[in-house]
Amino acid sequence: MNLEVIATSSAPYLLSVLRIMSGLLFLQHGTAKYLKFPALQAFAKIEPLSLSGIAGMFELVGGVLLILGLFTRCTAFVLAGLMAFAYFLGHAPRGFFPIANAGELAGLYCFVFLYIAAAGAGPWSLDAARRK
Repeated sequence: MNLEVIATSSAPYLLSVLRIMSGLLFLQHGTAKYLKFPALQAFAKIEPLSLSGIAGMFELVGGVLLILGLFTRCTAFVLAGLMAFAYFLGHAPRGFFPIANAGELAGLYCFVFLYIAAAGAGPWSLDAARRK
């Protein structure tokens, strides 16, 4: 079988997998901050109205919406902006290189979410179900 044919036919489903896994991984940040699961020392005393607390609410709600594939383009665009903001506010002042300023995760999330905002939710989503 031709690898190009397999890749082309699998791409929409892999987009859904990327969205779901990104949402699950992103959701962990919100659950750690608000639900204390998993319990992490770094998030033990997050104030709800602090920048981290507000980001945690976006992580919690946005992660769930991405997992479900609901309002995906809008959600992913907002989350890409959130991650760009987090990178430039929290990481970039610590140094130029993302590996040195611990910003590689924020940078990666930013561009993954930007891609999802452009590409959409994929076939395994509530957005796709709503269109039918």
